[in-house]
Amino acid sequence: MIRTLTLWLIWLGFIVYVLFFAPPLPADAFQPIQSLLAGQIPSINPVILSLFSLVGIWLLIYSSLIFPDGRMQSLPAWLFMLASLATGVIALIPYLALRQPNQEFTGEQGLWIAILNSRLTGVILTISAIALVLFAVLWGDWAGFRQAFLTNRFIHGMSIAFGLFCVLFPYPTLLKDDMARRGLTPNSQLFWLAAGVPLFGPLAYLCLRPSLLALRFRNP
Repeated sequence: MIRTLTLWLIWLGFIVYVLFFAPPLPADAFQPIQSLLAGQIPSINPVILSLFSLVGIWLLIYSSLIFPDGRMQSLPAWLFMLASLATGVIALIPYLALRQPNQEFTGEQGLWIAILNSRLTGVILTISAIALVLFAVLWGDWAGFRQAFLTNRFIHGMSIAFGLFCVLFPYPTLLKDDMARRGLTPNSQLFWLAAGVPLFGPLAYLCLRPSLLALRFRNP
């Protein structure tokens, strides 16, 4: 109950903050998108481009846990994750708040869950994340990003959302339930790695966790 209430408070607080207290949205906020539609390559700060791409990687990380979990929930996990493509953490938090703890998985995986369940997916996401971080560190304009964070509501909100992705990953029972249905012990070293190291801890978990399919053969 307390966990659920906390999630709803975080969700509401984030929305209220972005709408009423974050910096305004500049008139040219969507200029890069307009440039792309016009067939032009927009000039985007590598830090902002990397941050935007890393939010997408976070959504895939959560999807790798949520879609197997959604098989055992009454909630349509795909609907929440589809909405998160447009709203990010705003659509993700309600799923975390509404889902029920469950450590089982039954039935066939299906192609999409099999892809998300693959360690190769974790490896690809990890390599992509490393490349994006290096791209931002080596070629990014950090002073420009700081200015955008202070003056652009979209960049400001996206940065806070990235932090929420990091903080919320171990907080609900989603991670512990995923570990349990794979035969892993919650509160193990792997849990603390995934919980304590932002972004790369969860990515390491995707690379190291046993397969649901392999677990099914070991424990029919």
